[in-house]
Amino acid sequence: MGQYQLLCLFGLLLTTIGGSDGGGGGNNVTYDGRSLIINGHRKILFSGSIHYPRSTPQMWPRLIAKAKEGGLDVVQTLVFWNLHEPQPGQFDFSGRRDLVRFIKEVQAQGLYVCLRIGPFIEGEWGYGGLPFWLHDVPGIVFRSDNEPFKFHMKRYATMIVNMMKAARLYASQGGPIILSQIENEYGMVEHSFLEKGPPYVRWAAKLAVDLQTGVPWVMCKQDDAPDPVINACNGRQCGETFAGPNSPDKPAIWTENWTSFYQVYGDEARIRSAEDIAYHVALFIAKMKGSYVNYYMYHGGTNFGRTASAYVLTGYYDQAPLDEYGLLRQPKWGHLKELHSAVKLCLKPMLSGVLVSMNFSTLQEAFIFQGSSECAAFLVNKDKRNNATVYFSNLMYELPPLSISILPDCKTVAFNTAKVSTQYGTRSMEQRQKLDSVEQWEEYKEAIPTYDETSLRANFLLEQMNTTKDASDYLWYNFRFKHDPSDSESVLKVSSLGHVLHAFINGEFVGSAHGKHSDKSFTLEKMVHLINGTNNVSLLSVMVGLPDSGAYLERRVAGLRNVSIQGAKELKDFSSFSWGYQVGLLGEKLQIFTDYGSRIVPWSRYGSSTHQPLTWYKTVFDAPTGSDPVAINLIPMGKGEAWVNGQSIGRYWVSFLTPQGTPSQSWYHIPRSFLKPTGNLLVLLEEENGYPPGISIDTVSVTKICGHVSDSHLPPVISWRSQNQRTLKTHKKIPGRRPKVQIRCPSGRKISTILFASYGNPNGNCDNYAIGSCHSSNSRAVVEKACLGKRSCTVPVWTEKFYGDPCPGIPKALLVDAQCT
Repeated sequence: MGQYQLLCLFGLLLTTIGGSDGGGGGNNVTYDGRSLIINGHRKILFSGSIHYPRSTPQMWPRLIAKAKEGGLDVVQTLVFWNLHEPQPGQFDFSGRRDLVRFIKEVQAQGLYVCLRIGPFIEGEWGYGGLPFWLHDVPGIVFRSDNEPFKFHMKRYATMIVNMMKAARLYASQGGPIILSQIENEYGMVEHSFLEKGPPYVRWAAKLAVDLQTGVPWVMCKQDDAPDPVINACNGRQCGETFAGPNSPDKPAIWTENWTSFYQVYGDEARIRSAEDIAYHVALFIAKMKGSYVNYYMYHGGTNFGRTASAYVLTGYYDQAPLDEYGLLRQPKWGHLKELHSAVKLCLKPMLSGVLVSMNFSTLQEAFIFQGSSECAAFLVNKDKRNNATVYFSNLMYELPPLSISILPDCKTVAFNTAKVSTQYGTRSMEQRQKLDSVEQWEEYKEAIPTYDETSLRANFLLEQMNTTKDASDYLWYNFRFKHDPSDSESVLKVSSLGHVLHAFINGEFVGSAHGKHSDKSFTLEKMVHLINGTNNVSLLSVMVGLPDSGAYLERRVAGLRNVSIQGAKELKDFSSFSWGYQVGLLGEKLQIFTDYGSRIVPWSRYGSSTHQPLTWYKTVFDAPTGSDPVAINLIPMGKGEAWVNGQSIGRYWVSFLTPQGTPSQSWYHIPRSFLKPTGNLLVLLEEENGYPPGISIDTVSVTKICGHVSDSHLPPVISWRSQNQRTLKTHKKIPGRRPKVQIRCPSGRKISTILFASYGNPNGNCDNYAIGSCHSSNSRAVVEKACLGKRSCTVPVWTEKFYGDPCPGIPKALLVDAQCT
């Protein structure tokens, strides 16, 4: 931390650096109504969100390289205030927090950066990125025209900007940062702050501009973003929903194009198709003259530790083009790469020409960019169900449902958003080490505190977040009372605004209950056995992440709201009673998940005593050989948190099933950099009834690849330019430009087996296929000859390649499924 803490402090003392290059050969970044302009050159930029703390420094180079290979120009990241300043004046920029190192890695690979400083970021991150200590600043109102909040926001934003300047990372200094963002989606809550909202927007914009970074600033979902700050769109369909720039001198920018949906425990994964993403990107670029599109997320990564917001999975945006482990999510990654290549074939007329639109009908239209000598067209079919035939420039074009065809020369289609020609991939988990020996596990039962053992007291129910200060997910509520033995039947009833509740009476577990993301309030109601005399009631309220959004975040409440015991004779309400509190668990305080902490508590042999929820378990394991990502299979567990060599890999909640009866997340990422070759310490805090000997250490890889291309698909975009250059010279098309199945194994693997191959009219798709009524008997032999033993291969969808037409007059397709080893 030392180097960057000093850098922070030094940055605070810097005199303001203006928009010049400072003698370092900087880039001039400006904009107009068409696009960002870098060193006098207009740009259409594709960007992807990769958040540095949701991966590791060892992963960053590969993630950025795959983003660049996928056709991105920019990497976008949020900046996480509560990570960097967990306590006032205590800064941390080490390890996964090393923002400067991350940006320099992006720069080293030749990409730009968009830096979203916030400081409020939301991002499904605890407390929206705000440090919880802000909650205790006297008189503070977050994100409002409020002097205490503005003081701390200005101090932090200035520190981050000066840190970037000290490292010479702004484009004006020769660095990669070409855009910065202040605030985040404030327009969604501005009305809640009444007269305090608009002045705050103006103040935040002025703060940003006065920091003089030499690059433009943006505000997303802020239609009234003051000049010169650019208002930007967030969402899935900005080509349809964005009202556009609030000034004719500002470009159309899309800061968050959601590539899937963040997932919460108890919910099924919601998938967004590659075709849908491509359609809306092309529509935004064509219809809105969009010049900057950012995919949120391009790589989601992992919410390590306790960083995820309320109920949000540890695995974040696993369905992004790069999955949680950094593997290519196909066909999403490849289809978007083709889209980027097609759009970049159109740059000259799009950036220097005139846009003209024309309607073929109510559901079909064209956007034509006409330059002095170049022309590009986007043909749009908005009909979700039916193909459409349109005539454009005296030529006929077939448009699939809900699709856009891109014609870089206004004649030849280079890409269609609905025609996926890139491969599909299947991710698999390989069990590498079973931790099934009972002898290798040890356990430590968490102490259940009583009222007498607590030092924090109150005569009412404390609010949880204000009590724990984000130091722990756990808060014990304890009270004691004398029970009348004549009242034999008793029911404990607890209402909570926490997320989970575990109840104990006289040290014995009596029951649990939990809420859900859409309704965090819940009630535990259990028949309980009380002893004659004094009974100790211990209620453990558990939060699964802090809230991350909404107006007046500082006023949110959590924890127990009402506690009563209903007997046969009377109802006793204990809500206003003498309560004792304990923040966190004893195991947390002793840090028994670390090597040192694990040696200072008396562990017992697994199963040596009666089972009790709230138990710590530990074992050791060896790292799997190879370089494939590592994950722990926690399907046999319930709910808790996991640590490897003292580093938390996040909360797990396998027992919270989806409506389909499956866990929302079963495998949890262990970065390779967390591991030693042998003797890795694994510690689990299990709140429920998990079975540790049932878990395993697995590796993650793409082992199956599949291509399914018909003769109506388009050839790879890369072949378009050479085709058209040849056509212009000879007026003849190159015979080799045909639709092709292209498959490629991950690095270090080769195609070992052709599982299926059919040229003809195969039934189904890459998930479920069979030979159709038309099939070339040469299919497997041709594909095996082209592919076996190679990392990648290409097979054209072409009758001559398969030694003849197996069924003349029938449209053909080629489906190939292969194994990589």
